[in-house]
Amino acid sequence: MTEYVGFWKRVVATLIDSVLIMVITLPPLLAIYGMAYLENGETFQGPADIIFSYLLPMVLVILFWAKKQATPGKMAVSAKIVDAKTGGKPSTKQCVGRYFAYFLSFIPFGLGFLWVAFDPKKQSWHDKLAGTVVVKIKQ
Repeated sequence: MTEYVGFWKRVVATLIDSVLIMVITLPPLLAIYGMAYLENGETFQGPADIIFSYLLPMVLVILFWAKKQATPGKMAVSAKIVDAKTGGKPSTKQCVGRYFAYFLSFIPFGLGFLWVAFDPKKQSWHDKLAGTVVVKIKQ
């Protein structure tokens, strides 16, 4: 029987991934921009900011989903992403679509993420749009 991963485990996974991304991206950004990077309130502070804050995390997340079916955070909570119809590995197209659908989940007050708590298959809006579900890894 398929066991879907719920809201709180997914929150923990996201927190783990967020810390790891910060550990990877913050040192080069501080090396390039100095402490002013943290003090400046601008959205974009230059080309390196776009690369390290936006492009690198996007590439890493999509690669982890496509190759491992999980980010390190999801691995830590014994979860993986699968195709909702087959239960198999999601396609690269699904992984890319899932990433960009995150923005749609976030826009209306994060409602797309909160949806996990109420959905029978624990799908967020980005899961529904990409045709994926997050399931518990059988140990």
